[in-house]
Amino acid sequence: MPKHLFVVFIMLFATSGFAQNPITKEKDSIKKEQDSIKKTEFLKQLGNGFLPFNYFDADLRYLIKFNQYEGLRTGLGGVTNKLFSDRYRLNGYVVYGFTDKRIKFSAGGGFRVNKAHNTWVNLTYTDDLQETGSSTFLTDKRFFTFFEPRLLNIDLFHRHITKSVSLEHRFSNNLLSETQIAISNINPTYFYNFILDDKSYSSFDISTARVSLQWSPFNQFEISEDNIKTTKEGFPKFTLQLTQSFKSVLNGDFNFSKLDFRTIQQFNHNNNAVTNITLAAGIAGGDAPLTHLYHAYPNNITKETILQRFSVAGLNSFETMYFNEFFSDKFSTLQLKHYLRPFNISERFKPQLVLISRYAIGDMNSIDRHEGIGFNTLDKLYSESGFEINKLLLGFGLSFAYRYGAYHLPELEDNIAFKFTFNISL
Repeated sequence: MPKHLFVVFIMLFATSGFAQNPITKEKDSIKKEQDSIKKTEFLKQLGNGFLPFNYFDADLRYLIKFNQYEGLRTGLGGVTNKLFSDRYRLNGYVVYGFTDKRIKFSAGGGFRVNKAHNTWVNLTYTDDLQETGSSTFLTDKRFFTFFEPRLLNIDLFHRHITKSVSLEHRFSNNLLSETQIAISNINPTYFYNFILDDKSYSSFDISTARVSLQWSPFNQFEISEDNIKTTKEGFPKFTLQLTQSFKSVLNGDFNFSKLDFRTIQQFNHNNNAVTNITLAAGIAGGDAPLTHLYHAYPNNITKETILQRFSVAGLNSFETMYFNEFFSDKFSTLQLKHYLRPFNISERFKPQLVLISRYAIGDMNSIDRHEGIGFNTLDKLYSESGFEINKLLLGFGLSFAYRYGAYHLPELEDNIAFKFTFNISL
């Protein structure tokens, strides 16, 4: 009998040991999986430009920047998250420029009116700077870039105090929209007068309505209970925006309209090479001041030698085109990039060669309306070509571009842009 009891005891002990071990392993596996999910979610938030906290997410776009007018620009910004509320949100930022010694800020909030289509009504008050001649799409603010190198060289800004109400709406997973009504007081930080009907405007008020659409028909998505995640970026993508400014409505000074368009196509080749094509175009009609017209994404500083102009190459900018060299009321640009297969030198060292060609054309009516700043028009084709060698060291690389064709300059070195690049992704 004692022998039998001893055998039963051994069997129970063994059974208990083998039964508890899988449970322990299962708990460890679940914990690891949860930690992995948390890490993935954190990196996703970081990749979207936010550092998550309990009730709000810090917006990394406002942490530190630099440009030629403000010098070092630093501050804090953020938006409340779902832990605060999934129906209401508050957002804003405060920044300070150490060269112009001025505080800029924005404050706003929104409330969701439809969960299925992620429809939000937003109200915002902003007192900040904007680059003259820049044309941004409303829907682009939902996408984040860690480093915007072109910002380093910009020196032509106008101050704007803008009050706006907007409506974000997702018609489908592939079609995003935003509609905005805004009133802005515009005050250029440089000497400028806009002449209209024998009257000179050095500052002015603008009342606008904008509708922006972003269509990504070939994107693929994964739908969960809480959100929609893009699992595969499809091409081509299309963005369209219509802007209308109204005179004598909410004290607006000018009537003008703008139509902006952009499409991006990408071909992924079997040998891991990639070809990217970006076409952008815009046209402004009516009485639009220079602040609301177009440049062509220039990114070259006006200095004498190549080394003095050495800076950071932009992501989609003309590296040999000097800042404030061209303005247009109608323009189009075509950018071609061919990414060769990365050189597999070692596990951690895989530089990549990119071949680049860029073209721009445009024109402007009534140039004599714009006083105080000299510029040329793009009525002939602007051309530049070059290459990048990316990811040489810690995300840094080198860029070379050469300007040729109708706008080739007499001095050879004035047509050359030699810069470094910076590419990093999570």
